[in-house]
Amino acid sequence: MIDRVRKLRLSFRDQLRTVFESFDVLIAPATPSAAPRLDQQTLMLQDHEVPLRPNVGIYTQPISFIGLPVVTVPVDVPGGLPIGVQIIAPAWREDIALRVAAQLEREGIVSSPAPKEAGHDR
Repeated sequence: MIDRVRKLRLSFRDQLRTVFESFDVLIAPATPSAAPRLDQQTLMLQDHEVPLRPNVGIYTQPISFIGLPVVTVPVDVPGGLPIGVQIIAPAWREDIALRVAAQLEREGIVSSPAPKEAGHDR
């Protein structure tokens, strides 16, 4: 079993490695929905209600599985909860992911929503 998982991991890593021959960085969704409410316990995925905690990171898990550097940043949605995007860099190039995140923040493309007043939930 462990050998099969290792082969899958290496195969997926090698496939993604070829993508970085053409692109410096990838930007992808980090979560399948906008940020959950603080009291939210479930999430809808492909018309199925599933537990929130083990499934909210479903898009980041494959990238973590192969060990690529990732920075997740919030994108503010006017009138709604933020969405998360992940900036994925090639292996050992954390500097690229961090530089892209910083540039997107400087340009106002990504930002955290303004903090709510104390005592108010999302």
